[in-house]
Parts: sequence; structure tokens; C-alpha cells
Amino acid sequence: MTSLAGATQDEVRRANLSTVLRLLHQDGPQTRSHITAVTGLNRSTVGDLVSALAVLGLVRERSGDIRGVGRPSLVVEPVPGSAVVLALDLRVERTVAALVGLGGQVFARAERQHHDGDQSTLIAEVTQVSHEVLAEIPPGASWVGTGVGVPGVVRTRDGLVRFAPNLGWTDVPLGDLLRASVGGGSGDVLIRNDADLGVLAEHMRGSARDSSTVLYLGGDVGVGGGLFVDGRPLVGAGGYGGEVGHMRVRPDGHTCRCGARGCWETEIGLAGLLRAAGREHVRDISVTDLVTAAREGDAAARAAFESVGDWLGIGLVNLVNLLNPQSIVLGGHLSAIYAMAPDRVASQLQTALPAARELVEVCSSHLGGDATLVGAAEVAFTTVLDDPVGALNSNVAS
Repeated sequence: MTSLAGATQDEVRRANLSTVLRLLHQDGPQTRSHITAVTGLNRSTVGDLVSALAVLGLVRERSGDIRGVGRPSLVVEPVPGSAVVLALDLRVERTVAALVGLGGQVFARAERQHHDGDQSTLIAEVTQVSHEVLAEIPPGASWVGTGVGVPGVVRTRDGLVRFAPNLGWTDVPLGDLLRASVGGGSGDVLIRNDADLGVLAEHMRGSARDSSTVLYLGGDVGVGGGLFVDGRPLVGAGGYGGEVGHMRVRPDGHTCRCGARGCWETEIGLAGLLRAAGREHVRDISVTDLVTAAREGDAAARAAFESVGDWLGIGLVNLVNLLNPQSIVLGGHLSAIYAMAPDRVASQLQTALPAARELVEVCSSHLGGDATLVGAAEVAFTTVLDDPVGALNSNVAS
């Protein structure tokens, strides 16, 4: 927790409002007594903070369940329609958009397939699907930000996509383009690497809620990584960290879209999996199709999962030794690889250093294909969660 030593009374109050609202946003309805116990604030302070948030329309109180004799406890809950965000998961083949309310309630969701790789066409499609869900903003709600996940290297301060090989992008000012075509409400348009958003989502609402050091590996077309250390994101000096898919594991291997040879992505990415199964030239085949084939006795499909499972485990050994995570969460097609070949992955992991290996748990993503979208929403809520009064005073959506 950030120290408030030397802070003014207004700064302390703003921080306390943020603490209470974050708790309700992340964990859902709570009694005042539970809020008091969790935050360490005294009872009267919590009552004052809840009242202030209720005046803003962000929370409300209702009667709780009657347990035993006496009046039921009042329960404080977030009001989903008070503040909303636009969340976008910009993938290689499609964009998924959602309008998400405080507390995580989804008001609207839509998808738009990308018709070609042209940058201007793709931006137009993202804009269209954004406006489609924004049309569902509840009356009186404040649109407090926009979060966007991208499969590439992102300069977080302005949303410049430095390199997204699977999109064919280099130095695309996505933040500026979306600010002009979509806007961010009273907040900003925040562009992030998709796996960085995935680890945030799994840490807050998914498989790794009880872990402070988490590695998330997302597989869509390529492979990306996001890392939390001691409950905080680790993204590197420029925000470019986590590109584990471009860790070189096989110098004599296949050429990657990044231009290097033998990247981990070439072995465990979707193209690598299909190639191992002899399906690289089959159109419109999905990982689900390959799983079904393997379970129905297709020897080539079965062998592909086992072979790629070995490479998945080999890369995980390097990451376990380097990062010492508590949890490794596998998303996208990596989750399917792990489910189909858990023994092969586990066998490779046995070669990791024992001290680090004994602490790590490998699991599949609880949020599945929505991990990046959920993370995008959480990033977009930063404005209102950090400063509820300031965020709502700046703009109210009509």
C-alpha cells in the first residue's frame, strides 16, 4: 500500500475513497463491517466514505440476508450503470469490443472480423464496433475510459504500437488514431500489450487471484507474456517487456515473423501447432478442430500436441528458472496444448531448478478468451478508481 505520510487531508480522503471503491469493484458487495476489517479504516471513516461514494452514485446500500436475531446488515454494492468503460481486444483476425460497468457487469458486446490486413481498414472496423457498443451506454452513466489490448510491443505513454509482427504493423500511432475516431470519454485511450492485460485480468478476477507473482502466457496466433511480481506489473523500462514468444529456443528452427530464427513462438504458436499436425495448409481449421481430431484417434493430431507440449515445457523451464513465479496461467491455444499433453509439459518442468519448480503451479486461464478484454476494462477503470470525485466531475455521458 502506498504510504500517506505527509499527505494532506484531501489526499488522504481521495486515497481512502479509492481504496473502498476498488474493493467493491473487484470483490463485489460487502458489508460495512467487512470493508472496515479489510481496509483497516475505522468504522466512522468507512461510513463517511460509503456515504460520499453513494452521493456520487457509484455505490448503493441494500438490506442483506437476515442471519439470526436483529436487523439485517446493510450491504454496500457498486452501481454498474454509474461508470462504464469501452474495452477492446484487437486480435489478428477480429476485434472484440465490450461496454463494461463498474464491478465488471457487461452491458454490450460485439465482434468484427477483419477483412484484410490494411491498417486503415482495420482502424475503421475497430471504430465501427466501438460505436456499436457505445450506443448501449446507460442513461446518466459516465464513460470514464477506453482500454485496448494489442498483440505487439506498445509504448504505453501514448499508445504507439512499435512492432506487431502478426498484424504487420511498425510504429502505428494507434492511441492517437483511436482518440480521434472513438474517444475515451472523461478518461484516456490506454493501449497495452494483450498479454500484459491478460495477466492483470487473471490476477484480479481469474486463476491467479491468490498469487502475488504471476506469469501469464497468451496464445492467439502468436505467443505473448505478461508478468506480475509482488502484486505489481513488470513491463520493463519502456513498457516493452514480456515478449517471451521471441525467446530463442531453437537456433536452427523456423523463421519467425519478427525476422529471427528459432523463436519459441515458431514452435508453440498456432502456426507451429498446425505445422506439426500436417495441417498448415488447411483453411479455416481451429484449435478446437485439432483437439477433436486428436480425441477421436487422429495420430498426427495427437503427436502434434505431444511434440508441441515438449516445446511448451522447455520454454517454461527457462521462465521458471528466471522469474520464479507462483503461478503460470496459460491462455488461448496454449491452454489446449497443456490440456492435451499435461504429462509432456510436466516432464520438461522436472528439469527446472528444484527450488523454483517446487513453488510454481501451472494452470489454464479461468477467463479463457476474454482475459485480454477483461484486462482492458480494468485498465480503463483506472481513472475513476484512482480519483472517483475527479473522474465523475470531469464528464457525464449523455
